[in-house]
Amino acid sequence: MPDPAFPRIADLALLSDRNGAALVGPDGSVVWWCAPRFDSRSVFARLLDREAGHFRIAPAGPWTSERRYLPGTLVLETTFRTAGGAARLTDALAVDPVDDPEDLGRRVPHALVRSLEGVEGEVDMEVEFAPRLEYGRVVPPLERDDEGLRTTVGPDALLLRADLPLEVGDGVARGRMRLRAGERRGAVVHHRQGFACRDVPPLDPHAALDVTRRAWTSWSDAHLVWEGPYRDEVRTGLLVLHALTHAPTGALVAAPTTSLPEVRRGGATWDYRYGWLRDASLTVRALAVTGCEQEAREYLDWMSRVAGDVGSQSRLQIVYGVGGERDLSEHLLDHLGGYRDDGPVRVGNAAWRQRQLDVPGEVLDAAAQLGPPPGGFPPPLRRFLRALAERAAEEHRSPDSGIWEGREGERHYTVSKVMSWVALDRAVHLAPHLGAGADPGRWARVRDHLRATVMREAWDERVGAFTGALGSDHLDAGVLMMPLVGFLPADDPRMRRTVEVVRRDLGPDGLVRRWTGAHADGGFLTATFWLADCLARAGDLDGAHGVMERGLSCAGDLGLLAEAARPSDGELGGNYPLAISHVGLVNAAVSIARAEARVTAGDVG
Repeated sequence: MPDPAFPRIADLALLSDRNGAALVGPDGSVVWWCAPRFDSRSVFARLLDREAGHFRIAPAGPWTSERRYLPGTLVLETTFRTAGGAARLTDALAVDPVDDPEDLGRRVPHALVRSLEGVEGEVDMEVEFAPRLEYGRVVPPLERDDEGLRTTVGPDALLLRADLPLEVGDGVARGRMRLRAGERRGAVVHHRQGFACRDVPPLDPHAALDVTRRAWTSWSDAHLVWEGPYRDEVRTGLLVLHALTHAPTGALVAAPTTSLPEVRRGGATWDYRYGWLRDASLTVRALAVTGCEQEAREYLDWMSRVAGDVGSQSRLQIVYGVGGERDLSEHLLDHLGGYRDDGPVRVGNAAWRQRQLDVPGEVLDAAAQLGPPPGGFPPPLRRFLRALAERAAEEHRSPDSGIWEGREGERHYTVSKVMSWVALDRAVHLAPHLGAGADPGRWARVRDHLRATVMREAWDERVGAFTGALGSDHLDAGVLMMPLVGFLPADDPRMRRTVEVVRRDLGPDGLVRRWTGAHADGGFLTATFWLADCLARAGDLDGAHGVMERGLSCAGDLGLLAEAARPSDGELGGNYPLAISHVGLVNAAVSIARAEARVTAGDVG
C-alpha cells in the first residue's frame, strides 16, 4: 500500500464547511485540516510531514476501499472491504441547519465529524488520533474528562468526543475494536481558538452528518442545474468553487493547501490559501453562466471591499487574506519536510508585493459580465471600478510580473497588455453606470492604442504566433486567454495560427505547458482547458473534446483537479483542489455546449 502520510494528490478528498477545509486520504486518514479559516494554522498536517498530525480510522488488516461524495454534497463516504466484512466511514466538516440555501456555511460549529457503520460481517477497526497544532510545532498533551479528550497546550484547543475505545499516551490516542454489521460509532473533533475548548454544545455525529448533507443538497438543488456537455464534471467543479468560498466574507481561495509541489524537486511550493483578484474574470464567468450568479456577485463585492481606495495606493495589491488582510509576508516552515519530503513548506505568499497589470481587467470584466444590480452599482463599487480603469489607463506602459507571478523580474507581458485593454474596454461600456468621474473618451483612446500595440509588438511572424512578451519569441500559454476575453475571435487567422503553435509546441501530448522551456514542469491544467475552450470557439469540436478528455483524465476518482499534471502518467502536482483548474473546465464545457448548439443550428460545418 502507498505511504499513508503521502497519498497521491488525486486520491485526496476535500471536506469543507466554507470556512476551513480538510483533506482525507483513501485509508481514512485526515492528513490536513485548517480551522477556523482556510488560511489558519493547521490541526493536522501529515500531508506535509510524517510527524505533523493526522486522524485515522481504518481496518486493522488488509483492505480495499471505494469512495464517493453523497450526491450534491461534500459529505464523503468511504466503504472498506476486508476478508471478514465491510464498514462504511462517513466524513464531513459540519455546518449548521439552513433555511435559505445561500446561508450554507455562514454558521458552523467548526467541527470535524466522522461516523462509522458496520455494513457486512465483522471488521476489526483501528483508530489513531494525533493532533499536532500550528503546523506540527505543538504536540499537545491529551487529557480525558467527562466530555472527552482535550488538548491542553498550544494556540488552538481541541475536544474529541467519541464512542471509540481509546488509550492515551505521548500525545496520541489509539484504539482497536470489532465492528459488526448494523453497529454505529461516531467521533466529533471540536476546534476553538485559544487555550480552552469549554462550553461546547454536544454534537451527535450521525445527526450532524445528516444536517450537513441536507444543507449541501439544498444548495446543490438550487444551483447545480447544468445539463450540457460534461455534466458531472461541471457540477463537481461548481461544488468545488462553492466549497472554496469563505462564506463569512465571499472570498474565493485559490486552493485549500500550501506547498504541494508542482513538480518533483522543483522548489515551486507556494501557499494558495488566499483570495486573488487575478482570477476574477474567468471565475465570475464560470459562476454566472451556470446558475451561481449570487456567488459571483458576493465575490465581486469582496474584491471591492478588500481593495479599498485603490486610487490612493502606490500599487494595487493582487491577493488578500480571506478576511481582507494585506500583509501576507512569506516565511518557511523549516521543521516540515514537505509533501513526500519535497520542500520547502511556505506560509504566506510574497506575490502580495508584486505588480500585476492584468488585475484591473480581471475585475472590470467580472463587473461587466454581471452588470449592475437593480438600483445600480453601490457607490463604493462605482468608485472602485472607476479607479481600476484609471489605473489601467495610467500604468499600461509599465512592466509587471505577469499572470504566472514569476520572481525573476518584471517584463512587458502580452497578457498583461491584453487585460489592460479589457479593463478599458469594459470601463467604456460600463461608463453610464459608474457615476461622475467616468471618462469613457479617454479610456477608449488608450484602449485603442493598447490594441494596436499588442497587434504590432506581440505578434512574431517567424514563430507564427502571439508570444508571451512584447518583442519576445518565446511562447506563453497565457495568450490563449485572448479569445476568452474578447480581444480577438478564436477564428481570427492570427489567433488560429497561435492556437496551432501553442498546441504543437507547448502541448504535444495534450497537456499544455505554461511557456517555452517548461516541458519538465508538466502540463498546466488551466491552460489545457483554455486550449479546449479556444478550439471550441473556433469550431473545432473534435479537437476541443480531445483536449478536454486529456485534462479530465488526470482527475482522481472524486473528480478533483490540482494545478499541474505529469504527462507520462497524469500524476497530479501542485495545490489541490485548485479553483482555477475547475474554472477552466467549466468555461470550456460552456464553450463546447455553445459550439455544439451552433452546429445543430447549422451555423458551422
